[in-house]
Amino acid sequence: MAQLIKLQNYTSRYEQNIFHYPSRFVMLKKQQWEKWQEIWRSSTELVILTQPAQEKNEWEEEKKRAFLRKIKTLFWRKQEGGGDTAAADESVSDHPDEGEKEEFSEFPPFFQRPETIEELKHLFLNHLFNFQLKWAAATLTEKSNLNKKYLFDERLKYFLTRFPDTYLLMYRPVFLLKRAPVEGECILIGPTDIWCITFIEDQELSVFTGSKEKFWEVRNRKKVKKVLNPHIALNRTEKIVKNILQLNGIEFPIHKVLLSRNGYIDYSSFPFDLKLIDKSKYDDWFQSMRSLRTPLKSTQLKAAKALLEFCQTISIKRQEWEENTEE
Repeated sequence: MAQLIKLQNYTSRYEQNIFHYPSRFVMLKKQQWEKWQEIWRSSTELVILTQPAQEKNEWEEEKKRAFLRKIKTLFWRKQEGGGDTAAADESVSDHPDEGEKEEFSEFPPFFQRPETIEELKHLFLNHLFNFQLKWAAATLTEKSNLNKKYLFDERLKYFLTRFPDTYLLMYRPVFLLKRAPVEGECILIGPTDIWCITFIEDQELSVFTGSKEKFWEVRNRKKVKKVLNPHIALNRTEKIVKNILQLNGIEFPIHKVLLSRNGYIDYSSFPFDLKLIDKSKYDDWFQSMRSLRTPLKSTQLKAAKALLEFCQTISIKRQEWEENTEE
């Protein structure tokens, strides 16, 4: 599943250390999936899964408090030495097993044993989706107020459950350009190229008639309506990405895609640098994206870092962090 490195203007762990978290996520995911399979195959361990996730013994709670106290000490040392919160977070990343692995194991249990391995996999991906939202809206010390709509966002879930781990997703990121916030389209950063994607979807089998005008026409069985030309926002996003990469001396192919999974796009004179992926071409495009077996690349991570540095972030300190700093 693609990794959510930026969601709107929420704080993200990937912003703290993009060179650490992607590979860490892949490893933790693999470990957790093996654990789930092991427990699923062992009927004697199913009772463990029926215990509420909140039932943690005192030793586990004290371990977490001790870990937070250690982080607090690191934080204040950085502050006294002229450092900042980001520097403290980097120090934390040197001890991933104590914080990240514990969080990863906080997946909700399954109360009814899945009948097949496919059902288990589906359940695992759903839980992993929720976990990704957690990482994309909180660091160890800060958090953003996650809008609950993202828990049910079909397009977001589509990226996070259907694409390989080596794709890094920026979902409608907010860029700060000359102090003005600009919301971008979906940006999928692969090992070999970047995909700027705009969804254009309506009812099943709808037809979008494209042009260079400000509005496009959408026809379905019931009516005809006009929508804002989706190429405008897509062009804006592509230019932002291109300029940021150039500013950092990074060369990386960028693709612009208008995506309609359930309808058709009628645009005979579309620009040569624009890819139209509608219902007739979707399966081939999707399979080519899913079949990618290239691992994470250094240039890919550098590109992601450059883009993240231009993103807006709105967050507050986490409650447990404030409580522990007051001790």
